[in-house]
Amino acid sequence: MTSTLQPATTTEAVKRPGRWLALSVLVLAVLLVAVDATVLGLATPYISEDLDPSGTQLLWIGDVYSFVIAGLLVSMGSLGDRIGRKKILLVGATAFGAISVLNAYATSPEMMIVARALLGVAGATLMPATLALIRNLFHDPRERSLAVGIWGATASAGTAVGPIVGGFLLEHFWWGSVFLINLPVMAVLVVVGIRLLPESRNPNPGPWDLRSVLLSLVGMVGVVYAVKEIAAHGVTWEPLAVGLLGVLALYGFVRRQLTLPEPLLDMRLFRNRGFSGAVLADLLTILGLSGLVFFLSQYLQLVQGRGPLEAGLAELPAAVGAVAAGLVAGRAARRYSVRAVVSGGLAAVGLSLAALTVLGQSTGYAVLGTALLVVGIGAGFSFTVTADVILSSVPKEHAGSASAVSETAYELGAALGIAVLGSIVTGVYSNFTGPAGTPDSAHESLGGAVESAASMPPAAAQTMLDAARESFVNGLTLAAGAGAAVLLLAAVAAWFMLKNERLETGH
Repeated sequence: MTSTLQPATTTEAVKRPGRWLALSVLVLAVLLVAVDATVLGLATPYISEDLDPSGTQLLWIGDVYSFVIAGLLVSMGSLGDRIGRKKILLVGATAFGAISVLNAYATSPEMMIVARALLGVAGATLMPATLALIRNLFHDPRERSLAVGIWGATASAGTAVGPIVGGFLLEHFWWGSVFLINLPVMAVLVVVGIRLLPESRNPNPGPWDLRSVLLSLVGMVGVVYAVKEIAAHGVTWEPLAVGLLGVLALYGFVRRQLTLPEPLLDMRLFRNRGFSGAVLADLLTILGLSGLVFFLSQYLQLVQGRGPLEAGLAELPAAVGAVAAGLVAGRAARRYSVRAVVSGGLAAVGLSLAALTVLGQSTGYAVLGTALLVVGIGAGFSFTVTADVILSSVPKEHAGSASAVSETAYELGAALGIAVLGSIVTGVYSNFTGPAGTPDSAHESLGGAVESAASMPPAAAQTMLDAARESFVNGLTLAAGAGAAVLLLAAVAAWFMLKNERLETGH
């Protein structure tokens, strides 16, 4: 790949002091988002018990954040290019912390869904800004690869820290406390970021087109909503109409970007096969993983009877593997090839998900722990290298928009994964056969079944719980198989689309 930067700029970047300290501030923002995403899974049984959401509401609580953030990422990345990435990062972090309080004190499923949606608005400002600032802090390709690896490793570490800290909090406090942990991280980020982060923006940005923002939001939310509803309830006219509206809005968005002199998203980026291949690999990877991950904490707690802290520790191997792989991924891609590292990583994840199709109610931890470790290693290699490819494909003034495309693929994949694979789990689960007197709420979610058992005669309650847990595991293994198929497809696609792709080397 040909560098878009001049050698003089590279020399200046290498000598710039404080860039590694600035990176430490950026990874705090990543930590903030990663922790928030992972603690929700652990808190779900407690939220179900306290707020009593329906199965559909529970899915909305899980994926509305991804819906909104996917709809706004491109707009917020472009806004950061225009008004300044440091500014939008600090404003977004402040809002993220404040809205976390609203999540913590939600008193109804509807309020929780709204709070998660607002958190998505704030979250949309954070991730593109962090990657774009890395692109502008580190112009030397090898340094940038290491910085991206640290960025990705921190996100993975957040997935480990989140369940462990969240598990501790859930065992000692109420579920809302898992959202309040965002506040001290946000405070440190803002105070230190004001001093350490350099401002960067596109020197010739053009206006921020509000019509494009609206088209992007309506398009993304409409399409994802339609997929979710059709997966959960079958084909009906309402989701089809909303989905058609979303497709038309996205078509209008693309047409408008092609005519604007300074578009929100430069569609010419997708002419680069490496850029398109990296984005597609990210989307399919998260789609295949997210639905399974969303339900894994429920499996560990409600099926195997682990406490929240123990469940958090049980998920640790995935994060350990991802951290280790992320730190060496750039070096591995230069030694072998981009497509070998990305495709190999995705294939490893797919085979590990296939191994999880043998899960049962009493499966030993060795099987699960080994599979999670390999999942983490494979994902760590893949995500780090694809992020590097995406960043190095564009000039630095468009780093925010390119980063936003990468994050949009991630969040869209998460939303689709929870919608499609999550609906597989929910659909299989809801058809379990319980004893006479089993309440309807027990068929909505496994958490609802556990809560319903408390008001049933002991023998009937045990029979109902055994049937519910068996059905939940059947749904989970079916979703794991579907996820494995998606990941293996992604590995094949990456092998062809990333052919001849190379990471830049230092001067």
